[in-house]
Amino acid sequence: MNQTFNLIEEITRNDGTVYYELGNISENSRAEYAADHGFIKEVRILKMNIPRSSHVEKVEKFINENFEYLPLDADHFEEWVKPDEIQAAMKQILLDNKLG
Repeated sequence: MNQTFNLIEEITRNDGTVYYELGNISENSRAEYAADHGFIKEVRILKMNIPRSSHVEKVEKFINENFEYLPLDADHFEEWVKPDEIQAAMKQILLDNKLG
């Protein structure tokens, strides 16, 4: 299943470190469930309805091709680890949306 991402989340790991991720309402629901069940510490939506850009499409394509769509009540939270090229695109998304 290919997902379309239209928001940016701030995810706080259990160790207190923070990272940023693309998401949508379904993925945010999974992250909220994960936080409620102690798999992550917290999730916040930083910006909704982000503009589609080549950077968003690049990160979205990578995630869709490399990670499985988990059910809402998954027994873990999967952090989408990205190679440097995809991390650079994610950083540009944050800058484009005045979050970096």
